[in-house]
Amino acid sequence: MAAFSVLLAACTVTPPKDSSNLCAIFEEKPDWYDAADDMRERWGVPIHVPMAMMYQESSFKADALPPKDTIFFGLIPWGRVSSAYGYSQAKTLTWQDYVRETGNGWADRDDFEDAIDFMGWFIAKSHTINGVSKWDAYAQYLNYHEGWGGYRRGTYQRKAWLVKVSERVKSRSLRYASQLRGCEEELQKSWLWRLFT
Repeated sequence: MAAFSVLLAACTVTPPKDSSNLCAIFEEKPDWYDAADDMRERWGVPIHVPMAMMYQESSFKADALPPKDTIFFGLIPWGRVSSAYGYSQAKTLTWQDYVRETGNGWADRDDFEDAIDFMGWFIAKSHTINGVSKWDAYAQYLNYHEGWGGYRRGTYQRKAWLVKVSERVKSRSLRYASQLRGCEEELQKSWLWRLFT
């Protein structure tokens, strides 16, 4: 039993050591770069936007869960505040929409490749439904948090805390974009090297 626990722990994907630097993330986890590059090619979404959103949502933790709800004046934990789960903190119903529309029936919310593809799908739909640029991390995060209908109704305007969080996501995305410009050529070379070795 102890050996099984050790094996299970070894299989667990840990968050990147330096989540402040997109180059460091992808150098540590080259498969993540491959998945993010595939997402960009499939959905036309720049890598730095969903990566900044994912950091905000889960800090790159595969099994991230929302906080527990409470009852009786906040004294007793009672379930979770939402069905969000995994890297992207995708809610169950939205994830099911993604699976149905893409045919990706094997997708898992705690798999990075599936989670980044889900975020690319969502960002592309926000562009189609609400006309939000795929490069606009601020407005994309508001769509992600409030849903497409909520964004259209401007529900975020009554949530000063959410507007501040969206500004942080935007700042991180711009930093990630600048970092990626400086290392992507090397990341692509590494990808080719891995392909032929």
